Amino acid sequence: MSARIPALRLSSFYFTYYAALGAFNPYWALYLQERGQDIAAISILMSLWYGTRIFAPSTWSTLAGRSTHPIRWLRAGSVLTVASFAFFTVPHDFTALFVTMSVFCFMYNAVMPQFESITLSHLVGKSERYGRIRVWGSIGFVTVVALFGVLLDYLPVTSLPWLMLPLFVAMATTAFFNDYGRQPVTAVSDESPSFFSKLRRPEVIAFFVVALLMQISFSPYNTFYSIYLDEHGYRTSALGIYWSIGVVVEILVFGFAAWIFRRWNAATVMIVSLVAASLRWLMIALWPEHAVLMAFAQTLHALSFAAFFAASMQFLVFFFPGRQNGHAQGIFYGFSSGIGGVIGALLSGQVWEAAGGETAFMLGSATAAVAAVIAWIWIRPGRQFASG
Repeated sequence: MSARIPALRLSSFYFTYYAALGAFNPYWALYLQERGQDIAAISILMSLWYGTRIFAPSTWSTLAGRSTHPIRWLRAGSVLTVASFAFFTVPHDFTALFVTMSVFCFMYNAVMPQFESITLSHLVGKSERYGRIRVWGSIGFVTVVALFGVLLDYLPVTSLPWLMLPLFVAMATTAFFNDYGRQPVTAVSDESPSFFSKLRRPEVIAFFVVALLMQISFSPYNTFYSIYLDEHGYRTSALGIYWSIGVVVEILVFGFAAWIFRRWNAATVMIVSLVAASLRWLMIALWPEHAVLMAFAQTLHALSFAAFFAASMQFLVFFFPGRQNGHAQGIFYGFSSGIGGVIGALLSGQVWEAAGGETAFMLGSATAAVAAVIAWIWIRPGRQFASG
């Protein structure tokens, strides 16, 4: 008899983690701008969010993997996230913001890859159910992004840390109600490839390169999209609406993930998502004043983010099953979101200052198109891979 999946407890952590992210991603650049930081400073500060992903996830996952009580690392990381974020409730100059952002981003980024491994430890043989649990993260995100968009029409942007702090407290609380599932038992033999030999496979290298390029393509959006809309005359509540459109369609994809992957393989889904991302950034670059087209571009978030992320989880389970998955999750976050995020945030900031937001989004479109070509060559549908 299979163990019961604790869907409510798992979903609660996703909900609170991404609820906090629903305030951070859309509005934090506006907060930094209100605190007197220019585009160059904002790009540096936001690059810390991605830079800490290079080593925070793998460090935390390694420490958890070596611990006799690994769940304690999730709980410690969650509590330290609250403690470090509390320092934003008082004004800081650039140096203090840099230090505080470094600590906060390290702690916040440390916990999710470990929690992904916790979730997958409960879904052994049932990875198609991942989407129905992860979707609650999207629900938390869209709830907060819409609510805060309205609130910040009436409250100063400098109040954002006080609005966000309770969300991090809720996240830390849910961490104490979760634990690992039964660890899968995997056969070990001399013929079993080692973890690092798997990393050297051409299709695995291609997968990680595609993930890195996709993150770079997202950087103008993740870092400056709200400032971009603000420059084109949109109200803060409108920013919330546009961000919400993207997450609502993301929810639909995660909710139907099992159905999607029964009909199309992960390679097909990934390539379609890359093409959709390229089209999305091109539309945002060319027609920022057209509200309807901007709304349509946001619906492509269903493919460019949600479908890509779900397909990536399928590849990670396939390439790195069992106990290796937690380490692979850390590398995935560190290489794609970490290195890709830093390169993207700094590059988009430089391009933005030199040639404007439209050019930055066009660069994102070209980057996603290159990733689609690489995916088609190395991980296209029908290509045979070695598993495990």
